[in-house]
Amino acid sequence: APEPGDCPSSNSGAMVLADLGSKVAVALRKMTQAPIVDANVLNEMLTEICKALLQADVNVAQVKHLRESIKKNVDIESLASGMNKRKMLEQAVCNELCGMLDPGREPYQPKKKRANVIMFVGLQGAGKTTTCTKYAHMYKRKGFKCALVCADTFRAGAFDQLKQNCTKAKIPFYGSYTETDPAQIAAEGVGKFREEAYEIIIVDTSGRHMQEAALFEEMEQVSDAVQPDEVIFVMDSSIGQAAHEQAVAFKKKVAVGSVIITKLDGHAKGGGALSAVAATGAPITHVGTGEHIEDFEEFEASSFVSRMLGKGNIAGLMEKMKAADVDLEKQAPEMMKRLTTGNWTLRDMREQFQAVLKMGPLSNIMNQFPGMSGLDFHESGARIKKWLTMMDSMTNAELDDTKGLSQTRVLRIARGSGHHPLEVVELLDQFKLMATTMQRTMKKNKKMGKGGTDLHNMDAATVAQMMHKMNPQMLAHLGGQAGLESMMAEMEKEEKKLKGPKK
Repeated sequence: APEPGDCPSSNSGAMVLADLGSKVAVALRKMTQAPIVDANVLNEMLTEICKALLQADVNVAQVKHLRESIKKNVDIESLASGMNKRKMLEQAVCNELCGMLDPGREPYQPKKKRANVIMFVGLQGAGKTTTCTKYAHMYKRKGFKCALVCADTFRAGAFDQLKQNCTKAKIPFYGSYTETDPAQIAAEGVGKFREEAYEIIIVDTSGRHMQEAALFEEMEQVSDAVQPDEVIFVMDSSIGQAAHEQAVAFKKKVAVGSVIITKLDGHAKGGGALSAVAATGAPITHVGTGEHIEDFEEFEASSFVSRMLGKGNIAGLMEKMKAADVDLEKQAPEMMKRLTTGNWTLRDMREQFQAVLKMGPLSNIMNQFPGMSGLDFHESGARIKKWLTMMDSMTNAELDDTKGLSQTRVLRIARGSGHHPLEVVELLDQFKLMATTMQRTMKKNKKMGKGGTDLHNMDAATVAQMMHKMNPQMLAHLGGQAGLESMMAEMEKEEKKLKGPKK
């Protein structure tokens, strides 16, 4: 029986706080469009931002603190006339939101070649068991030797669920169907994995409410038995205003070192997440963004705020590409070589799509681009998977064909992949469009004396056409072709920042 919190409340792919982000972004935009930025404009902007934060279930005291801090840090009247007041206000809002999410305390970093015992605590239904497996899977990919111990004897089926998750993720586990003392199981499991030189030993505890004194006592006993290096508080983003007091109750009983927020893919208001950080004084280290084992990301406050306000997170995107082993520097030259000779094939397109999906769900990737937060890419992701199925039904000759496929071949591919022939035609149209876009870009780069791999010089009209094919709402969401051009410029600027100055 899975925990109720292990499945997301919605598979909409909408980013947590997306609604809050758009409201804050609108307030900032209004301020930047005002002819003169004075105290009235500042107050109006702050009122709108505070209202949005309160509606998103952020703790009242924190909202009050944010308002006072911004007013204190940016004294509109005393600023010199030449200074960019709009930019300063925008920066002050971003800094305060980052401050709410970052308590300025470094989280525990597991070390290799030694046992790191990590205990997971949290409310029932927050998704602890799934989060334990996601956490172990993430560190396993980083080269750590991970194992899990099930110290949840309270919930029926808890060990079965952990066993199922671990078997799927190929992670060793320990638990008992007969032993009823969780402290005893935890001590035995941790002892066993210490002897076997495991580097990350995760202890999954029973879900509890702050009213249940007996369960809190049990949590302390487990903590005493295993002496954890780190205690992680798992919190459901949809918990709302109750987040603050629940986090305080846990903090009183065990030394909470960091926080993991789950269900960030639902329609939750999510402001409680901000409150939990203030209550525990512990940093958020990771966020759960879906039900699958890969839907788990490391958390970085400034990137999160940047994404929330629709500014994108190019650094996070680069990190995802690195983690998924998508090496564009290595792959691009060969691909471009085939493009110049007119030999770019469906096989190349298939490789590109597979590389994108290796980075995680499409919504998570697209939300890293400026202006894309809050858009639902579920259908676009499904379309790419559908196209991959069609390409898997093709022969080697068809995948490497550059002249176009005959009607009989289209019908055979449609039958083989279980799709309508018109859907195969749609795939071939998308292929032609991608090839044309890249060839145009290369010609443009050649004229400008640049290498073949700089895709920033893409013709915005062609990119707009491609975007419309992938997600018809995307272009409208960005504000038409002008908005798309500004997004491309923003991306180029961010990438230059990441690469640093040329030597």
